[in-house]
Amino acid sequence: MTDIIFAALVSLLTPQHFLFLLLGTTLGLIVGILPGLGGIVGLSLMLPFVYGMDPLLALPMMIGLLAVTNTSDTFPAVLMGIPGTSGAQATVLDGHPLSRQGQAARALGAAFSASMLGGLFGALLLSLTILVARPIILAVGFAEQLMLIILALTMVGMLTGSSVLKGVAACGIGLLLGSIGAAPATGEYRLSFDSVYLGDGIPLVVVGLAMFAIPEIVDILGRGSSISSTTTLGAGTLKGFRETLQHKWLIIRCSTIGVFIGAMPGLGGSVVTWIAYGHAMQTAKNREKFGSGDIRGVIAPEAANNADNGGSLMPTLMFGIPGSGSMAVFLGGLILLGIEPGIGMMERHLDLTYVMVWSLALANVIGTAICLCLARPIAKLTLVRFTLLAPFIIVIIFFGAYQATQSWYDLIVLLVLGVLATYMKRFGWSRPALLIGFVLSLRLDAAVYQSVQVYGMAMFERTGVQVMLALIAVSTLVAFRMKRQQLPLTDDGPHSPVNIWPQLTFLAALICTVAFVIWHLTQFTFLAQVFPLTSAIVTLIFLVAALFFSLRKRASYVLFDSEREGGNSQPAPGLIRTQLPLLALFTCIGLAGFILGVFAYIAVFLRTQAAVSWAKALAAAAGALVVLALLAHYLLLDFPRGLLQELVEMPGILN
Repeated sequence: MTDIIFAALVSLLTPQHFLFLLLGTTLGLIVGILPGLGGIVGLSLMLPFVYGMDPLLALPMMIGLLAVTNTSDTFPAVLMGIPGTSGAQATVLDGHPLSRQGQAARALGAAFSASMLGGLFGALLLSLTILVARPIILAVGFAEQLMLIILALTMVGMLTGSSVLKGVAACGIGLLLGSIGAAPATGEYRLSFDSVYLGDGIPLVVVGLAMFAIPEIVDILGRGSSISSTTTLGAGTLKGFRETLQHKWLIIRCSTIGVFIGAMPGLGGSVVTWIAYGHAMQTAKNREKFGSGDIRGVIAPEAANNADNGGSLMPTLMFGIPGSGSMAVFLGGLILLGIEPGIGMMERHLDLTYVMVWSLALANVIGTAICLCLARPIAKLTLVRFTLLAPFIIVIIFFGAYQATQSWYDLIVLLVLGVLATYMKRFGWSRPALLIGFVLSLRLDAAVYQSVQVYGMAMFERTGVQVMLALIAVSTLVAFRMKRQQLPLTDDGPHSPVNIWPQLTFLAALICTVAFVIWHLTQFTFLAQVFPLTSAIVTLIFLVAALFFSLRKRASYVLFDSEREGGNSQPAPGLIRTQLPLLALFTCIGLAGFILGVFAYIAVFLRTQAAVSWAKALAAAAGALVVLALLAHYLLLDFPRGLLQELVEMPGILN
């Protein structure tokens, strides 16, 4: 063990490791500042570039991005009241009022220092947990792994989203999406419909970007505002730092909450910050200022959401079960690098485990230092109208999705799943549940086959399996009680009802799709169909139940205007309008190829949507192409070809 720890320290202190950690941390800060991105999108964009890299260089870059996304998302949350990620929602309640009072610097100083201390606390607990849990993990068998995955799925499905039924159904849809392709037991191609692309399964990068990047970008673009509306930070950064130290016990309590809730799949992100905020309010002696500019309302959620990273890494590294949506993408990155989480990691890659833990701690320190030093220039960047940034972000999303398999089908699936995700966001369906179900699908499929082959029905006689079954039953009961008692932290008055028929139409479409999948799966052999068919039947049951309660207009199943994500009470725009910026880029690339299509798209977008002069729009488009060309050249990446390239032989990179 001493040799392993020493080897991890040596790797941590190398210049290459620090350089890539700094690169990942910088990217994470940028991702957090831009609303609508977040750790899931940032990691999804990074995956094509880390494929084939040395794990000792790729891991610190991914950890650096993960560690600080919840640090820099404080900028838009405090300065404008728009959370950069879901983890900054609670910070808005007191951070933005402080900003309007001219105390933005004080709020940012407290938030950054609380984030750093929370992140360090999470990394410390993770280090201690690895030492204690390693012998337990090595003793876990196939049957216990199967039950653990099922426990994680039930927790994810029932504790995310606006209702238990919709959460579990979303998780089931993720399992079905993950079942596309060859069956692990027999090699039969399920749900591929003779498509070579679908025969290999849908890439994780495409699913991650479609579920989270597209709905958020389109939603923010529809508002047409800048990232921030505050022109001055005021003074008080050091005062905010001192106030964080004065509330050290609040930091410790909220960091502990963040770690333990983060370790439970499905309870990370915005959930942990709301719980920490509620704890701070309930334990405060004088709570009159909460919601109108209390510094404790900034410190508590910021400490919890950074400590959440340490907690969610626990099940990810030890059992291969992602503790959150971003950890689901991180798990995919580990697999791309040839690292098997769980037993394999504890046996063969324990040094890498400690490198990741200590990188998490170091990245929090680096990220906090950068944010404190560059608070004023970064705040000025957030004054930029989002319409000026949107075309570049959309291009990056398309570019990253295409690198998954370098097939046009990557972009088609991105758009199709993006439409699904847009309606899931609109109607209160849990997108993290779908993503985690997708990631765990292959592991669950293999675990079912291995458990049946090794133990048969005798697996239910094992003590570990019986304990897991009891935990599944308890978590189910607790989840139903939590949902029944769940009340919003703020009450803006009565709900404003919307037309229920679009929601019922969406639900009916899901039911018909799953019913067709069930019919299709009956054509395969038992070992190939047992997992996806069971998942589809369970999913259909929950979808029908959700439809039943929706028809009865139960509040948790029908989404109202005042419950829309982001608090937007305006009627949701139509499908064509919301997807128009994406369809426009898809059409440009399809006709003229990536280089010419992107050039035309950025220039026209900036001219028509952002009212930029033609000279500046063309210069910006040219600059974007130079950056993409350099990336493609040095990283040996490819661009999608269009109809023009098929008809005419184009010179150089235009081909």
